[in-house]
Amino acid sequence: MSTGALRAHLLAARLAGPVATSREESLRSYRLFAARDPRVLLGLDPDGGWAQCDLLRLMADKCGVSADPAHVSGPDVIDPERTLAGLDAFAGRLREAALARAPVLFGTGHPHRLLGFYVTLAEALSAVGCVVLTPARGVGVDVATRFGVRTHCLDYVRGVALVREPGVRPAGSAPGAHSHSPLPVRLALGALAESGGPLPELVVGDHGWVCGAGQLGFAAIGLADTDDPALFVGEAEGRVAVAVPLDDAVRSDYYRPLTRYVLGRAGLAG
Repeated sequence: MSTGALRAHLLAARLAGPVATSREESLRSYRLFAARDPRVLLGLDPDGGWAQCDLLRLMADKCGVSADPAHVSGPDVIDPERTLAGLDAFAGRLREAALARAPVLFGTGHPHRLLGFYVTLAEALSAVGCVVLTPARGVGVDVATRFGVRTHCLDYVRGVALVREPGVRPAGSAPGAHSHSPLPVRLALGALAESGGPLPELVVGDHGWVCGAGQLGFAAIGLADTDDPALFVGEAEGRVAVAVPLDDAVRSDYYRPLTRYVLGRAGLAG
């Protein structure tokens, strides 16, 4: 897929440009991050002070949101050029993993929207000899939800980790639960360390999967919306290798052109 065609798709699908995430949501996340609220830290332990004004400048640089603190309402904005640059860097990391036949761990906190995107990438890497890791399948993990802490189980759908409430769906089915927690990736990485098996040379995902892995020193790449400052702080501080700015909650089929683009750029198409 050409860069021009993908840029047009990003804008038409509202993956970039004016997005569904509101300015109010983004600013609230920046306030909570500045206050070190674990709900938005996503497992990251920042080195810097990161006041709200610092976060606003960072997000303007990384995503293209307005840097004007007086802009407090309406849809937020992502610069499609920054999304394209992020996808190119993301694809570059996948290409490196493919060439090295590196073990890779995939995980998502947005299975309703992004599972298909990650599944296709996992299958492409597996096809060229990468080991797609699936540790701790079925193990329980306590996840904070709007209803309090609930025990979920770690599961995998075609090589991609997610969490689900036990008994909601049969194991191995989709979609799973929405989650920002870093606990699932910590559980998965801990299980790998205890087993003595290979550790991932790349972690691919979003939310706590990326920040939780990056905080532990693993190379991690992922997708992030304007209200997910943790990934971009992690990138700025060197804990996250690539953070791609885009709306992470549009229709799942809208991510298919991104998948084709990334596979092409990574040399994994066909």
